[in-house]
Amino acid sequence: MSARIAVIGCGQWGQNHVRTLSSLGALAAISDNDPVRAEHLSNQYGVPQLSLEALLASDQIDAATVALPPYLHGTVARQVLSSGKDVLIEKPIALDPLDAAETVELAKSSGQLLMVGHVLRFHPVYEALAQQVAEGRIGELRHIVATRLGLGRFLGMDAVWDLAPHDLSMVLDLAGSHTVTMKSMRSTILSNETDVADIRLTFDNGITAEIHVSRISPFRDRRLSVIGTEGMLTFDDLLPDGQKLAFYGHRVWAEGSQHAFHHADPVYLDVPPGLPLTREMEHFIHCVETRSMPRTGAEEAALVVALLSTASPRA
Repeated sequence: MSARIAVIGCGQWGQNHVRTLSSLGALAAISDNDPVRAEHLSNQYGVPQLSLEALLASDQIDAATVALPPYLHGTVARQVLSSGKDVLIEKPIALDPLDAAETVELAKSSGQLLMVGHVLRFHPVYEALAQQVAEGRIGELRHIVATRLGLGRFLGMDAVWDLAPHDLSMVLDLAGSHTVTMKSMRSTILSNETDVADIRLTFDNGITAEIHVSRISPFRDRRLSVIGTEGMLTFDDLLPDGQKLAFYGHRVWAEGSQHAFHHADPVYLDVPPGLPLTREMEHFIHCVETRSMPRTGAEEAALVVALLSTASPRA
């Protein structure tokens, strides 16, 4: 039987869940506190609108996605898990490491699946970059740089919690090591919370990373770069298709007491098309149906929250 998935929280991003799951034939119900919005979506997609209590009690639902304000994620996700249903929680899964750890422990003890919505991990360009790194295209991975700059999104959480989770998830995946130390610098410039932050990570396997986030930048920048001993790769999400993934054959080597380098023009790599959210939901459906562990699972979700809390402690 195909997975039957409900959406809890049908705001701006939750509606993307509704539309995508419907297109995949997996949407079973919706739940939202706004009755007008809930009725509209129910009629539009031909699924019942249910209270949270009715959704949790239904034996016609196998799993749910949770796209609520982050301070509600843990409480609602634990209710879903306790009802015997799998859950995909939008990032971040909590605003406190203890809250995140409680959700992770319940998922383990209940035997239900917990997946976190780090949607960029399912971007076909990121997947291609990660495959190139794994296959040795850049030699030995040494350093990762993630940049996420723009103007706006003052949503009741600071720039670290809003902008850094996706980049942390990609960095953790690429580094392949979850023993990490962190340093961060953050500044309040135009609002009353962190507007700009620089995060530095050092992994126990020697890989280093830096993440730069800003919500007061006059320009947009969405790049992920990986630097290795035999070259470099860059995922630039603002470039057109066909140019988003570039390989640079740059090299640096020692010559006596000095260093020399070779500069190479970019080589753009072909990437199969695909929508990240569709691929993410397909993966969640596959995990629910086959009981496979999600690629963006519970342990990583808790680690991301712990790192966010270290980089930008909340009062």
